Amino acid sequence: MSDPAAPFSDLVSGDRELLLFAMTPPRRTTSDERVQEIADAALSRLDQLDVDALILYDLDDESDRAGDDRPFPYLETMDPAAFLAGPLSAWQGNAIVYRCVGKYEEDELASFLHERADGDATVFVGSSSTDKPVRTSLPRAIEVHAEVERDVLLGGVVIPERHARSKDEHERLLRKQDNGVGFFVSQVVYDTGEAKDVISDYVYACEERGVAPARVVFTLSLCGSEKTLDFLQWLGVDVPRWVQNELRRSHDTLEASYEHCIAAAHELARFCRYLGLPFGFNVESVSTRRVEIEATVQLAQDVARILDRGPQAGPECSVSEASPRSAFARTGTP
Repeated sequence: MSDPAAPFSDLVSGDRELLLFAMTPPRRTTSDERVQEIADAALSRLDQLDVDALILYDLDDESDRAGDDRPFPYLETMDPAAFLAGPLSAWQGNAIVYRCVGKYEEDELASFLHERADGDATVFVGSSSTDKPVRTSLPRAIEVHAEVERDVLLGGVVIPERHARSKDEHERLLRKQDNGVGFFVSQVVYDTGEAKDVISDYVYACEERGVAPARVVFTLSLCGSEKTLDFLQWLGVDVPRWVQNELRRSHDTLEASYEHCIAAAHELARFCRYLGLPFGFNVESVSTRRVEIEATVQLAQDVARILDRGPQAGPECSVSEASPRSAFARTGTP
């Protein structure tokens, strides 16, 4: 674990390439004893990792997202803030608590922000569709954050798939940044081309406006079965056809997914260093299968070796990977 005395807000604005690890709280109906067992298992896994922050997701019913049936049923989960304050209270590192703002009234969001400590971070997520009724819209939630006099770093979501369709995701990022969003976390990335498109447009738009780009954290998630793949696609993740073919036809879907995630991390790290974009990776599992969760821990360890983490940089990180943009003119490739 990184220095627990360094708040996440300082890490986001620093030079360190960040590693985050994400989890979803247990179902609301889970017994107190089982909840503590899940928390203890998570803490044991985190002890094996040099992570800069733990992400705790806030889930919402997204049945309006698509016409197809949800591959895994939606089950209401514990409030991530309550999970962190109670069963996970032994965690001494940074934590980023998500809020699906449409679920909450404005005063509930304000109370949540007041309860966070200075230097903490949160990510506000909007509704899954424009037709869904909400208690608080994302733009209004961002205003509430600005009105609350607390030093809580606000994060936003970047969706490469949306950029592939509308070509304006980078403009969304700039608007959110203008309104106080200090970093962005992506939806799960399987199509690295889409991810590179949006960050390229974003970095050059920032240059044109004379502003520094905010940090972008890319989410990597393993896929250990066809059902997990179906779920990722139901969530709106674009999985290229060739990757689908490899995952569906492989004798070991989890291993094939693992290799793809590592390759994606290498590719995105090189491109961000080339662009001069501060970045990081968030490693998660959308599956509750133990084998996929344990493989996610190994993935986080391997991704840490790809990152340039100062004196603890791993052997796979080389000076050539951090080459400036001038190298593009010499070699033709970043």
